[in-house]
Amino acid sequence: MEGTARYLPIGDYAIIGDSRSAALVSRSGSIDWLCWPRFHSPSIFARIIDSGRGGSFALRPSIPFTVTRSYVGDTNVLETTFHTDAGTVRLTDLMPALNENEKRRRLTPLRALLRRLEGIDGNVPMLATYEPRPDYARTSVALSIRRDTVCLESGPEVLYLRSDVPFVIVEGESARAELTLAAGARHYFALGYDSHSPAVFPSLGDEADWQIERTLAYWNEWIAKLTFDGPYRAAVARSALVLKLLAYAPSGAIVAAPTTSLPESIGGTRNWDYRYCWLRDASFTVAALYDCGFDVEGAAFVDWMLYATRLTHPGLQVLYDVFGESRVPETTIDHLDGYLSSRPVRVGNEAHDQFQLDVYGEVLGAVEEFTDRGERLSRDTRTLISRLADMVVKRWREPDSGIWEKRSGVQQHVHAKVMAWSALDCAERLARKGRLQADPSAWKRNKEEIMELVLRRGFNAELNSFVSVLDGNELDASLLYIARAGFLPPDDPRVLGTIDAIRKRLGHDDLVYRYEIQTEDGLPPGEGAFLPCSFWLIEALATSGRIDEGREMFEKMLSRGNDLGLFSEEIDVESGALLGNFPQALTHIALINAALCLQQPVARRGEERETSHHSPAASPVEQSP
Repeated sequence: MEGTARYLPIGDYAIIGDSRSAALVSRSGSIDWLCWPRFHSPSIFARIIDSGRGGSFALRPSIPFTVTRSYVGDTNVLETTFHTDAGTVRLTDLMPALNENEKRRRLTPLRALLRRLEGIDGNVPMLATYEPRPDYARTSVALSIRRDTVCLESGPEVLYLRSDVPFVIVEGESARAELTLAAGARHYFALGYDSHSPAVFPSLGDEADWQIERTLAYWNEWIAKLTFDGPYRAAVARSALVLKLLAYAPSGAIVAAPTTSLPESIGGTRNWDYRYCWLRDASFTVAALYDCGFDVEGAAFVDWMLYATRLTHPGLQVLYDVFGESRVPETTIDHLDGYLSSRPVRVGNEAHDQFQLDVYGEVLGAVEEFTDRGERLSRDTRTLISRLADMVVKRWREPDSGIWEKRSGVQQHVHAKVMAWSALDCAERLARKGRLQADPSAWKRNKEEIMELVLRRGFNAELNSFVSVLDGNELDASLLYIARAGFLPPDDPRVLGTIDAIRKRLGHDDLVYRYEIQTEDGLPPGEGAFLPCSFWLIEALATSGRIDEGREMFEKMLSRGNDLGLFSEEIDVESGALLGNFPQALTHIALINAALCLQQPVARRGEERETSHHSPAASPVEQSP
């Protein structure tokens, strides 16, 4: 029987959602992660990070079974098929996707999750187990039954599980139902959530069937906007669907992942909360969305980004929540065991307080992508962008924490300098195009100083590669950004040397580590290969003219995802097991951009930059402590 293990592989999970929150569903039909009403809200089910206390909602045969599963076409509606000696059953899982007019006409719960069981053949005994554990299992649970509904009330929040199958309460904290599903029969399990408002019971029967059909239609209508038509369309479509699930519809923000504390190394401490929105890949997020035909989502993300950055300007934070809130303090939940005893379990992320110079390049790059698609900037936004560029002029000499958010102090990261150059390059180009009313002379002068510094102290001739920190001798996969940001042409010998050095020292077949194992990052050693880096390498190969190598690597990488085409943040190079929070937006963004680049291998940014990469003078750089 599948699904009897205490902890399942991370790759055993699927995601469903409604662009406001998301749930993870195991291969064996158990919802083991759900946070309502938003991505970063406290969990209702958290079995994935504590199999004993976390809580879950499982529907499965009570006899031995095997499983096949898939999404229904290019949608986010999941079908799991249980095969038993007694017959076959199909489970459909989704969060209803209804437009606002439909919601008003039908008076739906604030959040809802719908599960439908169908008998395909035979007579299959089934078991339903419902164990909600709100607030990361910190809230006491007292379930009650009112007619066809299992109720849980906690202050202003109400959680209702409605079904046409009768449940019984077990020890006050759990509910259980048994049934035998005959061929052609259907049964429904609808979970609803409301807060600070009258509770609305979710629908069953014909109304539930209508919601399923309407949700399928919604996703089919949305994915029809996809303009990519290359050989990897299926992978690009699935990645786009993941990004749509991870986009918080009311604001346009895209969370890094829907989970917290799934480990980068089993049993390790590198367990982070990724239910927030990072600026570090903003420009390429916007490019991926627009280049695939999703203009509404691309514009919405930029709108959120500009709103969030106004709240902290002229400084930028590394991350914000879906509303643009900058305060996301990090705490630990010590009573939870963690995935396979990987502790601590964290809520919030203290990286928000770090200084990361690269985010300025990402934000200005995203704005340039935005305006290149015909979007206009308000006067206030133009002022904000100019001030961000001025902030780069003021701070680019400082050491920073780097793109990887190391907790070992600040250093003079080469990638940060490249992205500071990119920020000024974008600002200068925006001014030249008339999109900013500003004198770009200081931006141009400082850009030239950064260029000279990086070429003089960021390139190690002995290694024939750019290096992680100025005057250093260690490598870092973020150096693959150099051509993507337009800092040097993709066929520059120094770029080619960096590609080869990273493949040799950080690569493991098609997989790439973020940085070298001896790099001091302030944490105990041990993590997997970083999946986005492999896709960055594919882009670098493609833009440098090595298309065949890039394509071969891309096809290997596609096999690294799970059976549904979902990718996490990291992977164990020996076992191939997915590691880290899941599914990971950055990985899917990188996949899309790599596929686009293989189809049209041109540099994304900087095509209008000056041909000279040299400057007669350089500014002094503040040394790290």
